[in-house]
Amino acid sequence: MQIGSNVFVAPRVHQLARAGRTTTVCLAQPKPNNTPAPKATRGDAQVPSAYKDDALRLEAQMAPSTPYDNYEFAPIRESQISRAMTSRYFADLDEYAECDVIIVGAGSAGLSCAYELSKHPEIKVALIEQGVAPGGGAWLGGQLFSAMCVRKPAHEMLDELNIAYDDEGDFVVVKHASLFTSTLLSKVLAAPNIKLFNATAVEDLVVRDDPVKGKYVGGAVTNWTLVSLNHDTQMCMDPNVLESKVMVSSTGHDGPMGASGVKRLQRLGMIPQVPGMSALDMNAAEDLVVANTRELVPGMVVCGMEVAEYSGAPRMGPTFGAMFVSGLKAAHCAMASLERQKGEAIAKANEAFAVSQ
Repeated sequence: MQIGSNVFVAPRVHQLARAGRTTTVCLAQPKPNNTPAPKATRGDAQVPSAYKDDALRLEAQMAPSTPYDNYEFAPIRESQISRAMTSRYFADLDEYAECDVIIVGAGSAGLSCAYELSKHPEIKVALIEQGVAPGGGAWLGGQLFSAMCVRKPAHEMLDELNIAYDDEGDFVVVKHASLFTSTLLSKVLAAPNIKLFNATAVEDLVVRDDPVKGKYVGGAVTNWTLVSLNHDTQMCMDPNVLESKVMVSSTGHDGPMGASGVKRLQRLGMIPQVPGMSALDMNAAEDLVVANTRELVPGMVVCGMEVAEYSGAPRMGPTFGAMFVSGLKAAHCAMASLERQKGEAIAKANEAFAVSQ
């Protein structure tokens, strides 16, 4: 079909799908010769109005009306966002430069410890996690499977958190490990007495020497994780420090930053050895990890798989009950340490007063 002097109907088409049939709209294109042709327009093709109606109807079907049509955000300046983030973060650093408890590692044991301490709002807790995403390996079950297996009676924590599970008799199964971790994490983050510093590495310990009780842990030496991982590629960058009355080390089993607390204690001569965890034995492992969760040296409680590293207990593999209960127990060990230190401070003050009289 000829349209104008130098234009013909092209084989290239646009198809408009509609119920029951397909309509083909022909568009005009320049004739394939060396003579320049005027640019064709949709008007040149003289598309019938019925086809235009079909196109508009299809467009309306693909873009239905929603409550968010013509949605507009409130106006903002970029500097406002910058100040809102930095002012709060540095206020937190100032507030938690001295705190009651530092938890190093926000895996399932560390988060469980933080959750238990959240029930005591008078205790100020800094939770430090070297990764961007807290939760450690508890976002999945074993071998990257979804389900989380928890041996009884540790399922009582799931009941407390209102997390559903399938009861298999001596153990229960949560349909996805992420359901547990996200629920627990939301409780911890909402607590007014807990601050999470993620993407932050603990590079070393603050260790002091007391003439009476000897060496004790008094805080964490911190840095951005990306800085910690690149000291060898750039110039060494000095760290920051957070002081604590008690540290809970829950850095997991051996790895790039795993078992870092107990390995540092060994290098400092504060514990004799770190034999590492033994081969897998679920039945023995979970009981031993909970039993050996304790204040290992003054000022440092150890929980989770880091317990297996210093005690030589077996690994338990893809069962999580011991991680929950070890974290809960660590919270109570930390509170007992705080009470002991308070008693020591009172006794020291009384002794000083008696000497002054």
